Amino acid sequence: MENKKLKVALLLGGTSPEKEVSRNSAKSILKALRDLNHEVIPIDPALGLNQPENENDLFKDQDSNKLSNRNYLEIINSKIFDDIDVAFIALHGKYGEDGTIQSLLEMRGIKYTGSNVLTNALAMNKLMTKIVLEYNGVKTAEWVSAEKKYDLNEIKKYINEKIFYPCVVKPNDQGSSVGLTFCENENQLKDAIELALQFSDVALIEKYIAGKELTVSILNDKPLPVVEIKPKSGFYDYKSKYTSGLSEYVCPAEISDEVAKHLQEQALKAYKAVGCKTYSRIDFRLNDNNESFCLEINTLPGMTNLSLVPKAANAAGITFEQLIENILMSALE
Repeated sequence: MENKKLKVALLLGGTSPEKEVSRNSAKSILKALRDLNHEVIPIDPALGLNQPENENDLFKDQDSNKLSNRNYLEIINSKIFDDIDVAFIALHGKYGEDGTIQSLLEMRGIKYTGSNVLTNALAMNKLMTKIVLEYNGVKTAEWVSAEKKYDLNEIKKYINEKIFYPCVVKPNDQGSSVGLTFCENENQLKDAIELALQFSDVALIEKYIAGKELTVSILNDKPLPVVEIKPKSGFYDYKSKYTSGLSEYVCPAEISDEVAKHLQEQALKAYKAVGCKTYSRIDFRLNDNNESFCLEINTLPGMTNLSLVPKAANAAGITFEQLIENILMSALE
């Protein structure tokens, strides 16, 4: 199987606010797949049947009027997918990480990379993930949620009694820190909630855990070395994630072996609790008492030159090409 040349549909872009990150991930994946001698067809499902003649145009900003969620259905049901061996999903955010694209591929009988429909849907819902993780012995930060018709005074009261300031406000079902606000006091709370609700029907408000930002990648049920993230701004927001030079990454993280082992065990427990397959990335905060708090599970983590899964894999002696081949072949099992 390892030497078989496959016909791969590389899915990228999409309609979510994370489409630019998706395109950057796909650039790296495309090169690796072709270096591995696979036949690759890059496809932006949000463009439907109107794929550009020049594939390089797929990696540029698209006319928003041409992007549609309905187009996902058209392209997956088209003849383009008739002889595809496997779909490599490089989409991020809604319709990529929430089980939508996975369910469409399953209806066509097409194998795909990463976790299944239910796992993606669960992991994308941060509120439900927190409940599942807590039930399975993985600690998360104290939280409260706000829906469209929220009572600001009730939320302020809960924060003042249980969560305190600073706190973090974010959409319940977005990734890449889209719509996230570091809220220092209650005067900033309403604007932070309103911003989060622009991207989701539910805003999640979490206690801010002072300490280290750490992440553990899992590959085929095995934890990779822990990565420590050191944003120069002090807060790991969208800008710090995707602007070169604004964050420092240390792998293996500068923590004791005991703490590293604990984080890897917690990550694997979280990975299994939501039913992840092949690979995922689990993010944590670690306070000064070395207590860990799981922030979220990424079922389709980024694969850009700044992404953390490739960094962790490299620290474990796994090249980027080997990582991509591993993910691809796991989809066929």
